[in-house]
Amino acid sequence: MQRSSSCLCSVQGLRLWILTIWTWILVAARKVESSDSSSSDSSDDSDLDEVIKEAKKNGSVMEPVEDENIFCIVWMEENLRNHFCGAPRSRLINSYMGSISLIMTRGLLNSTRMASNSMSMFVANLRMERKVGIIGAGISGLLACKYTLSKGYTPIVFESRSIVEDFPTHSQVLDYLQSYAHHFGLLRHIKFNSKVLSIAYEGPPEEEMQAWELWGGAGDPFGSKGNDVPNIPEFPAGKGPEMFHGKVIHSMEYAAMDFARAAEFIKGKRTTVVGFQKHALDIAMECSTANGEEHPCRVLYKTEHWTVPDFQPWGVHLALLYLNRFSELLIHKPGEGFLLSLLATILSPVRWGFSKFVESYIKRKLSLEKFGMVPKHSFLNQISSCLISIVPEGFYDRVEKGSILLKKAPKFGFCKEGIVVDGESTPLETDLVILATGFKGDEKLKDIFVSPTFRDYIVGSPTASLPLYRECIHPRIPQLAVIGFSESVSNLYTSEMRCRWVAELLDGKFKLPSIKEMEKDAERWDKYMKQYSGEYYRRSCIGAVHIWYNDQLCKDMGWNPKRKKGFIPELFEPYGPMDYCPS
Repeated sequence: MQRSSSCLCSVQGLRLWILTIWTWILVAARKVESSDSSSSDSSDDSDLDEVIKEAKKNGSVMEPVEDENIFCIVWMEENLRNHFCGAPRSRLINSYMGSISLIMTRGLLNSTRMASNSMSMFVANLRMERKVGIIGAGISGLLACKYTLSKGYTPIVFESRSIVEDFPTHSQVLDYLQSYAHHFGLLRHIKFNSKVLSIAYEGPPEEEMQAWELWGGAGDPFGSKGNDVPNIPEFPAGKGPEMFHGKVIHSMEYAAMDFARAAEFIKGKRTTVVGFQKHALDIAMECSTANGEEHPCRVLYKTEHWTVPDFQPWGVHLALLYLNRFSELLIHKPGEGFLLSLLATILSPVRWGFSKFVESYIKRKLSLEKFGMVPKHSFLNQISSCLISIVPEGFYDRVEKGSILLKKAPKFGFCKEGIVVDGESTPLETDLVILATGFKGDEKLKDIFVSPTFRDYIVGSPTASLPLYRECIHPRIPQLAVIGFSESVSNLYTSEMRCRWVAELLDGKFKLPSIKEMEKDAERWDKYMKQYSGEYYRRSCIGAVHIWYNDQLCKDMGWNPKRKKGFIPELFEPYGPMDYCPS
């Protein structure tokens, strides 16, 4: 009892200290008024529905062409599965996950094979103008379309579905995306029902390309001349889903159902959800709502994770602890100099204190010790892995009432009756298993290439993160940019910054360094990710250093990376999208 009181007093004292410091800072800081500058398309767009219908008509069969004026950007939105904003509907999360977009430049495609209404399609003839092919009409795809348009290019967006892609928070955001596309005149550039199956590069032989010193041979974006991949756990022989007499699906299949069909699908079934990220928790809540305590939903998880109940630990906003420049002074950053490295080492106790401050709040707020759900790793490790998500409201209340059952299972297999956890003899009887185990983004990227060499390049070493310069460009794959694979704690404006960076690259505002220099930079970021993300380093998360990352993009584009007015605001005020609006 004395120990508990002492801990609580320490927490309250630390809270008071932090609130006092931040109050002083905010009083001393000048308020910065950000002006939101927006541009509008001058053309008079047709009615939204009519434009979509027309776009669908255009998504028929196109003639094959070998064109030298196409650049390709691949963007992936599977990172949003664990975004801070958190989705009330798991099916919205999963329907948005894993989407890939491509922006293509000259020489990239020998043939781009697409499927539209079960027919093969080819990229249309683009000889007379430099066009940008964008695969996917989600957040990053729309942003890429907007910024390539602003640079005078003509984008073509290939979207496998029949509408602008949805987003995993609320239906209002879907309305916003459609309004955004309509306002900026993007819909006429979208080819709906057009799914890219693979891409092939037309250019010099691979042997010659391996000797290049600059990206694409000359360092220019223009040269001189898919489906989601679910992450299915591997099982030993005789212990896979084929042994189970019930039904096993991936959360992607559940997400594809509408509300009524999903509710009917899980009604009256003993359901087991495998996973403990946001979409797994949301599905468990839906199953609990449908079946109550009569058929409780079992959640099978491999390890405990920090899930935040809100963004105000002990009354201090998380942004003040992790989304400003001061918080990044506490961390060793890729490419930092000696003084910054020394400062990060000296301030490491503060870094530890911030993490423990947040952890103490989550443990108390959610009663994690009571349920045996206290993670063994730090909150800093979790945020550095971009695995932070909001726990659904009332989740642990339902655990206490018994409509949700938590079961730790580092390894498990299937049997006729259900699931057998390693080390246990009694099976967990179940009727339905939903694998909310995420997606294989790197495999999705790999599968889209025809060239075996490019397939090996894009995934890199199994012991390293995806080798992308600025998290966008693979040094040895010419005329290709990947946007959205690497995650942050603020994916929306991170994707916008990357699209603007690629647009400036296309416009010739800056040149890429040599291939060797880009590879060295990618190695430095890989070292950082391994240091702070641990076993999740292949997720390529820039969560704890997103300001430092944006600084690199700003310097490349010739912008001033310091976006605040005054020393105190620059150091302590949180950074957000408005800070990067054009001045």
